[in-house]
Amino acid sequence: MEYYGFIHFSVNTYTDMSWGLGSEDPKIFNPDKLDCMQWARICKEAGMKGVILTAKHHSGFCLWPSVYTEYSVKNCPWKNGKGDIVREMSDACKAYGLKLGIYLSPWDRNHPDYGKPAYITYFRNQLRELLTNYGEIFEIWFDGANGGSGYYGGANETRKIDAKTYYDWPNTYKLVRELQPNIVIWNDGGDRADLRWVGTEAGYVGETNWSLLNKTGDVPEDMLRHGVENGDAWVPGEVNTSIRPEWFYHPKEDTKVKTLPQLMNTYYQSIGRNATLLLNFPIMPNGLINDKDEQAALGFAKAVKEAFAVNLAKGAAAEASATRAGSKIYSAANVLDDNKETYWSTDDNVNTASLTIDFKKPVSFNRFLVQEYIALGQRVKNFTIEAFVQGKWMLIDTQTTIGYKRILRFPTVQSNKLRFTITGAKASPLISNIEVYNAPQILTPPIITRAQSGKVIITPADPESEIFYTLDGSTPSVQSAKYTTPVMTGSGKTEVKAIAYNQLTKKSSAITAEKFDIAKQSWTFPSIADSNVYNMLDGQESTAWHQPGNVTMPADIVIDLGKTENLNGFRYLPDQNWWANGIISHYEFFVSMNSNDWQLVDSGEFSNIKNNPLWQTKTFKTVPARFIRLRALRNTQNDDAAGYAEVDVLTE
Repeated sequence: MEYYGFIHFSVNTYTDMSWGLGSEDPKIFNPDKLDCMQWARICKEAGMKGVILTAKHHSGFCLWPSVYTEYSVKNCPWKNGKGDIVREMSDACKAYGLKLGIYLSPWDRNHPDYGKPAYITYFRNQLRELLTNYGEIFEIWFDGANGGSGYYGGANETRKIDAKTYYDWPNTYKLVRELQPNIVIWNDGGDRADLRWVGTEAGYVGETNWSLLNKTGDVPEDMLRHGVENGDAWVPGEVNTSIRPEWFYHPKEDTKVKTLPQLMNTYYQSIGRNATLLLNFPIMPNGLINDKDEQAALGFAKAVKEAFAVNLAKGAAAEASATRAGSKIYSAANVLDDNKETYWSTDDNVNTASLTIDFKKPVSFNRFLVQEYIALGQRVKNFTIEAFVQGKWMLIDTQTTIGYKRILRFPTVQSNKLRFTITGAKASPLISNIEVYNAPQILTPPIITRAQSGKVIITPADPESEIFYTLDGSTPSVQSAKYTTPVMTGSGKTEVKAIAYNQLTKKSSAITAEKFDIAKQSWTFPSIADSNVYNMLDGQESTAWHQPGNVTMPADIVIDLGKTENLNGFRYLPDQNWWANGIISHYEFFVSMNSNDWQLVDSGEFSNIKNNPLWQTKTFKTVPARFIRLRALRNTQNDDAAGYAEVDVLTE
């Protein structure tokens, strides 16, 4: 299928929270313009082949009128309690020729029996409802978030479960397959399913990506990213990511919709690396997909179509260094015949070979697509591609796995021949398809940061581009100020917008927009002597500071703001390194005028921060403060580490 959509919508859409707590009143759920046909139309026009609907997220609120709970759409104002979003989504998918998938959270922060054996009966009853009443379901999605604080019918407590045993996954899977024989199971937290999480929600899988795992045993995070070369179960990767930073709709993210270059990177790092892409749309409180999300998705589809519009290998000739003896069935020409059921192969004892594509004339190209015949397994371990330039072969790229589809990007090359060489394989290689393209350039928007001094730094992603910017919120153009050196903006709030512009092509990038609160020139750490602590104020997300190894939870950092400010929130960014430790999951935030008398103004959790370690923004009623204290109560690894890439405040 390659590409399908995710839909996130629940009660926490109305509370502007990442996850619902299970205590939200169903009466807040009232999407007066809800239109599943709009959702399906956008997914179809975006090139998706299916949609997975979050029928129940962690809050426990059900988007269908389940007979097993009152915590559902039947007790909300929308359609006077007579609505059924799963039914409307099912009907919309049928109307647009899309497959329907269902997300059902195993964790339920509302149900009083969660953590007890009785809840499993409830969970399976809901599974039976969803998998029998809405037609064929192509995928069932079980999230890996399990147990923690919740409402739990009024208990308001923390409950822990063993995710490996509590849900009795073997029998739960048995029920699922009885009800939907053709279904695919995704499960991050239980027994081995049919698809695997790739270890991140950032939108990519490893360059080396085997569609294999082992049927039993734990799965280390590097295996999630890369698969297992000699695994005994076929468990391909599914790259799940959102078109915005978070999964549910937040108005503050209206300027953070993924740009075209970001979406194209996601495409090449998911579908282009032997995985499927599951792209999420957060639904607004009115029940619609935001126009900005729609335009981004449709622009993405258009760019993919343009990048792969003209296959330069069509009409070319293919010649192999080795072919399976005695038959034309496995000839080199099969890689160019536009038939995925035919393939080029070598003899059983030949695991290395090359295939040359002769374009018959010089052509310019910057994309290479190759596919294995995976019905007989994923075999290729290593390969290279070369171009024949000025009478000799020039190496373009060296890579590892292929699988269902591998797409390589590289600077534009002009040549009349391309050579694809398999340098290592588990068995005789089976190559079903090769395509070559010259994709148009897409300018990447610049990166905007603000240093502790107040200077704004704008970094071009494309070295050949010029940068133009504004500081007043207006739209930048080539008539705006040209960026040459860091810009001092003073100590107050600043809104910066910038574009990259290529003089040769006369093309502009999408706009980068950043809003900065007060500058941090006078901020200090009165109780921390380590100068590296200022990494969390430098505006650079790539730098971080970790409290000393002997720290014990709860762990505090105290910042002197230099003068009294009227605060109404704070922001925290965890260490951005891959699999960083010390990611704070639960916190308390205090303010003080004198650093002796402290007032607790906010506490809670950073929902989903382990899988999606983005900026965390928390707000509270305005209060004057000279000093702030961020207290780490717990981290995602349940040890005593606390790390910080950036800390910021929100002012009135």
